[in-house]
Amino acid sequence: MALTHEEREQFLAEPHIAALAVDAGEGRAPLTVPIWYQYAPGGDIWIMTGKDSRKYQLIEKAGRFTLMVERVEPTIRYVSVEGPVVETAPATREQLVEISARYLPADKVAGYVDFAWENHGEQLVITLRPERWISSDLGNV
Repeated sequence: MALTHEEREQFLAEPHIAALAVDAGEGRAPLTVPIWYQYAPGGDIWIMTGKDSRKYQLIEKAGRFTLMVERVEPTIRYVSVEGPVVETAPATREQLVEISARYLPADKVAGYVDFAWENHGEQLVITLRPERWISSDLGNV
C-alpha cells in the first residue's frame, strides 16, 4: 500500500542509508551507490560528495538523481524520491558535523569529522528538490 504524503516524508527523514542512482550515460546502467543524506519533512534533500568523484560528475551532467531508502523490519517499507538539483555549493565543516551526527554515535562524530575533513578532499553539498515519489509499505497490503 502506498504511504501517505506525511508517512513518506517522515520515513525519509529517518536516518536510513540511501541508494543514490544517477544516469551514467548511453550504453550504461545508472550508477547506484550508498550515501548519507539529510532531509526534514517539507524541505529539500542534501548529500555530500567529493568534487572529483564520478558520482558528482554524473549528477552535474544529468542535473537530477534519485534516492531510495528502505527497511525490512517491522514491515518492508520503501520510499524513492527523484528530482532536480537546485543547488551545489562547497561543503562546510558544520554540514559535515550535521550529517555525521545523523548516522554515527555521538562519541564517534568528532573523530570522524576530523579525519574526513583532512583526508576526503574537497567536498560539495548537492541539494535535490523532491519532485516524484514512489513509496509502499508491504505490511499494510
